[in-house]
Amino acid sequence: MQTDCRRFWNGVESADVGMTIRAATQFVQTQFAPTVGIESVPLAAARNRVLAANLVAAVDLPPHDSAAMDGFAVRSADLSGAATPRLRLIGRAAAGHPFYGTIGDGQAVHILTGAPLPPGADAVVMQEICGVEGDAVAIGAGVRPGANFRRRGEDVRAGSVVAAAGRRLRPQDVALAAALGVRELIVFNRLRVALFSTGDEVREPGSPLHAGEIWDANRWLFRSLLEALGCDVSDLGILADDLRRIEGALSDAAHEHDLIVTSGGVSVGSEDHVTSVIRRRGYLETRRLAIKPGKPVGLGDIDDCPILALPGNPVAAAVSFIAFGRAVVLRLAGSAEDGPPSFRLPAAFGYRKKPGRRDYLLGLVERDGSGISSIGLFEKQGAAMLSAITQADGFVAVDDEIEHVRPGDLVDFIPHESLLA
Repeated sequence: MQTDCRRFWNGVESADVGMTIRAATQFVQTQFAPTVGIESVPLAAARNRVLAANLVAAVDLPPHDSAAMDGFAVRSADLSGAATPRLRLIGRAAAGHPFYGTIGDGQAVHILTGAPLPPGADAVVMQEICGVEGDAVAIGAGVRPGANFRRRGEDVRAGSVVAAAGRRLRPQDVALAAALGVRELIVFNRLRVALFSTGDEVREPGSPLHAGEIWDANRWLFRSLLEALGCDVSDLGILADDLRRIEGALSDAAHEHDLIVTSGGVSVGSEDHVTSVIRRRGYLETRRLAIKPGKPVGLGDIDDCPILALPGNPVAAAVSFIAFGRAVVLRLAGSAEDGPPSFRLPAAFGYRKKPGRRDYLLGLVERDGSGISSIGLFEKQGAAMLSAITQADGFVAVDDEIEHVRPGDLVDFIPHESLLA
């Protein structure tokens, strides 16, 4: 990363509440660039990868006019006379088995859904209002030109951009590429992320605990969040509060990865060695983001590898990643995504906060008897209450400029499921 991170904080931090998320993410978008190369991958490996080049349609979709239902392909001009016109059947068309002739005056072709519309026809009459008698068909009334068929190119026109560079590919994007005959897609390489937890008190789940120790939850949280964004994650375990060990581990990781993510050790305590190590080997600024919970966040580099240092408390760590860390990861990975997916719901609660700070509250979706949804607050809102995340439905993001939420006001809701999509 060639960015001077000192520019990240200068002039944009309020002495009262810290740097706004809007300013922080704006900096990431304007000053950071993808750090990974590109490759071509088959469709089977394309899901959740980030497009590195626009996907341009080489053909129309559908590639031809085709029947939208089973029925009879006709010339609408032949239906303007008799109340129940009779047309001569001259053939049959099915998907994969077109009728190769041309429909002339007074003629019709039996056609099945998906079959190409024969030349000369300009409508399909649904089978249910027709009657076949030998080699003739009696056609029901009310058929207009263009009825019941899909026009060539009505979905996608050849030459159009169907997915722009920077899109993280979803199953439907891969399906569209397949429908256009594409076999491989040009994507960014997966962002290689080194993941650490820090602290003498942190232990691997299942190991014996002594007084004052806790089992590590943050690595498992971040691993899932990072992998959901398409990252190639190296789980490098727990770093004890030992200056030399931390320096060696971070330096080694920096030479093999595109990003380092740590949790814990970014405060100002005497045992917060992550901060001092990075400042010796690169550059790190630790500041308060104007969010609650999750203020202390470090952003910088070590041996020219970007590093994102997040808080140790689980809810604060999750909020810091969702609010800011996610933007760093996606930008380095080449993605053009904005903030986390959210939608607006009426609040079923009242809430006051400081202006200039974005608050993230654990929320529960509530539905009334008519099925209308609103969002309420989970009773536990502590920065270290991990069980609260598992029981809540997601986060309510109360934006910087809002001081008072009243029942019925629309608020932004970020469901947990959207973060793992």
